[in-house]
Amino acid sequence: MRRYLACFLFVSVLFIRYSFAQYAPTQKPPLHGKNWMAITGKPLAATAGSILFQQGGNAVDAACAMLAATCTMWDVLSWGGETQALLYHPKLKKVIAINAMGVAPSGATASYFKERGYTFPPEYGPLAATTPGTPGGLCYLLANYGTKSLREVLAPALELAAGYPIEAQTANSIERAKERIKQWKYSRQVLLPHLGEKREAPYPGEIFKQEDLLNTLTKMIEAETLALQTGKTRKEAIMAAYDRFYKGDIADAFVRGVQEQGGLITKKDLENWRPLEEEPLKIEYKGIEVYKLSQWTQGPSFLQALRMLEEIDVKKLGYNSPQYIHTLYQVLNMTFADRDFYYGDPYKQPIEPMAGLLSKAYAKDRLALLDTLKNISNIGPGDPYPYQGEVNPYKHFIEQLRFVQDSGSFRQVTPTHDQGIALLNKATIQNEQDYQERLWRGTTTVEAADKDGWFISITPSGGWIPAVIAGNTGVGLSQRMQSFVLDSVLNPFNIVEPGKRPRVTLTPSLAIKDGEPFMAFGVQGGDTQDQNLVQFFLNVVEFGMTVQQAAEAPNFNTNQLWLSLGGTTLQDRKPRPGQLLLNRSIPAATIEALKKKGYQIKTEERTSGPINAILFDKRHRTLWGGSSNHGEDYGIAW
Repeated sequence: MRRYLACFLFVSVLFIRYSFAQYAPTQKPPLHGKNWMAITGKPLAATAGSILFQQGGNAVDAACAMLAATCTMWDVLSWGGETQALLYHPKLKKVIAINAMGVAPSGATASYFKERGYTFPPEYGPLAATTPGTPGGLCYLLANYGTKSLREVLAPALELAAGYPIEAQTANSIERAKERIKQWKYSRQVLLPHLGEKREAPYPGEIFKQEDLLNTLTKMIEAETLALQTGKTRKEAIMAAYDRFYKGDIADAFVRGVQEQGGLITKKDLENWRPLEEEPLKIEYKGIEVYKLSQWTQGPSFLQALRMLEEIDVKKLGYNSPQYIHTLYQVLNMTFADRDFYYGDPYKQPIEPMAGLLSKAYAKDRLALLDTLKNISNIGPGDPYPYQGEVNPYKHFIEQLRFVQDSGSFRQVTPTHDQGIALLNKATIQNEQDYQERLWRGTTTVEAADKDGWFISITPSGGWIPAVIAGNTGVGLSQRMQSFVLDSVLNPFNIVEPGKRPRVTLTPSLAIKDGEPFMAFGVQGGDTQDQNLVQFFLNVVEFGMTVQQAAEAPNFNTNQLWLSLGGTTLQDRKPRPGQLLLNRSIPAATIEALKKKGYQIKTEERTSGPINAILFDKRHRTLWGGSSNHGEDYGIAW
């Protein structure tokens, strides 16, 4: 009887915990939908997706409408930026990857930048620009996997370009960046309508007009319309709009505007660029197929982390326990050390050792380095070559890299509650704030799904404020050149050269379970993206949270990596071993336990960019949506 009662109580406790995990309240309500779901970084942009759904479009149509709207609204990106996507094709029953990353322009070589005194390519200005990828990526996605015309998909964006009430976040971002914006003629004409007044940016709620961009988008639709009138198919007509942007009069105006302001992009650069359809990388984690874009993004680091974590009883460690945070921190550091050194453009030599990096044997051997008592502060890239039957030709660079990382001191992060005692000077505080901003430097995400099984995850970016606008096109230029390196010691696979893609932080995600879509998810936030997505994924898969609970759940960031964005010196970008950013809700006892393991801890209210996700509820054949309580991200479903 006692044994029965004990078992009953144990099962009851488990049930209560499970029920709480499933149905605990959140700050934002979860989304539920039967027919479709659209989530992205701005409420008006989510509305654009809902419009296409209500017009009978599929998830790709809706995603393209949201992408166009977010670019038009400067949601930390513009039309001259880059797009990367994963989509599940329900008829083919496969995941397809879209690479619409721009490339380094003609003349962009390591020697070009070194001769001008750069340690990395610049983070702002016309020399920071890769070729635009988003217009081509959108056209390719729509033509091949959507159902609607470009005119229908761009209709919300055209209305926004004609004038919309600008939201406070973007308006205030423009005001903060106005001194840099004033350097560029066309940018100040568009973004500073009150030039010379006390506030030069638009006011929140003011009708913000972009006549040049409206004209550019209208030209693309005109090209589509003319092609249809001459008997072209829907797909051919959309690609006619593509050609006008990359090969026609739009391209001419774009190149003039770039070169007039000191940029390197040529007409030939635009003509030679094209979006690519790829096979994504994938692994299986406890019966779930997890897909990421390849090594031109940081996405494989997510897969490497799961390879190691599947060897650990993650649930037994306990959600956000000291040992859980300590273990996951080290796993992430190992994967980011590999990311920083081995990832690059797969279409250029040398070829990255991805088979070795993603092998189970390599993951197990890397995991053997994990220290249960303290953080490994000097972790560097591993050697994946033997795991694919080869010899590592870059071992000498790894030794030099260790010297570069070890030289110089790393400033300790003072916990927030101790800052008054430490009397940090203003320069130190500003340095830390600048570092954190570069670590989190954001973008947006686009997630869409429909009842027919189309799922799509996009993490577009580039052309964020302050951006150079290319002449009278209204198109803001990408700033992604800064993600290249100029020195092989840092990464022999990511050296800048004309026609090459930089290794980017952008990382959409898809998961498949039992032959059907399981989840589409993404997050904004620079180098923290896959850190936060690993934690989000584990929250759902291991700890039974809903997608909304998982999106809001407190997490942590590691600074033990090379920054991909911002900073002009090696010291700006170096890893900061042992630095750990925790959410303020983490208990004091957990913080003290981590300090004893040697961590330098800082706490913040926000430790993640907005996470957006759509999950397919197989039991009820419905959609669950989650959109983080950070930022303006928003979802609509039906």
